[in-house]
Amino acid sequence: MRLGVLDVGSNTVHLLVVDAHRGAHPWPAHSEKAVLRLAEQIGPDGALTPAGADSLVRAVASAKESAFGLGTDNLIAFATSAVRDATNSVAVLARVQAETGVRLEVLTGADEARMTFLAVRRWFGWSAGRLLVLDIGGGSLEIAAGIDEDPDAAVSLPLGAGRLTRHHLQVAAGSTSPPGAEQVEKLRAYVDGQLDAVAGGLNKVGWERPVATSKTFRTLARLAGAAPSGAGVWARRRLTRAGLRQVLGFIRHIPPAQLVELDGVSVGRAHQLLAGAVVAEAAMRRLDIGTLEVCPWALREGVILRRLDQLVSM
Repeated sequence: MRLGVLDVGSNTVHLLVVDAHRGAHPWPAHSEKAVLRLAEQIGPDGALTPAGADSLVRAVASAKESAFGLGTDNLIAFATSAVRDATNSVAVLARVQAETGVRLEVLTGADEARMTFLAVRRWFGWSAGRLLVLDIGGGSLEIAAGIDEDPDAAVSLPLGAGRLTRHHLQVAAGSTSPPGAEQVEKLRAYVDGQLDAVAGGLNKVGWERPVATSKTFRTLARLAGAAPSGAGVWARRRLTRAGLRQVLGFIRHIPPAQLVELDGVSVGRAHQLLAGAVVAEAAMRRLDIGTLEVCPWALREGVILRRLDQLVSM
């Protein structure tokens, strides 16, 4: 079966087309992205701007055309934090469906955490024992922990790299000046406060293998010395707390316009990297994690696996 997954996130609209069946590895057949930065197109009233809605409609229409042009049997479309939190989300979703024919399912933060956890569990297998999974997105941080395919704990916090960059660091893409030290320290205090509210509960659940996923963690791991993307999906990648502290120590002094020159840093996310690093460091510190393994599978793969499970049970 050829499945398409359309992920409307806070930074990108990402279409992933895979050939898959239950019990087999979903093999990517096509991938395309449109960088919209929807989280940065939320107005003062909390609504997605008309320009943001226009760009979303165009991106969804284009992705749909690509998906069905490739012979996709089933297109699963979902939206996460940026659309979920917009005060006009109902109207935006209705417009997308009316103009493209695509119905976007809005995932809750807990749903994101659970499906990402499922993907990581399937990647590492049962021998991995109790897993802890961290995922930094554009709008939120998802954390899940447990022994089964459905986690015992799944939480979502408003600690996405894009959200924090916009509200706390006020750094734009292409900026030639890094945030001030006071801004960074205030951000760290805010992140610590958010994590304090959930750290105790997660520690009670416990874990044996801490894992990270998402573009932010992959970039930070690369800057800390992990294998580049060219090494392939099977290359083992890790991020240590000591390595992360070193990365955080130097990127906080580099403006986004220069960060893009570093290997593994994308133009579209360079200005969000510092906020993402602050969240990653705080999470590792608050949860007493020395080393994170980086998993190449995340939310999109989790959605695919869940759909395959549902189709088989029908």
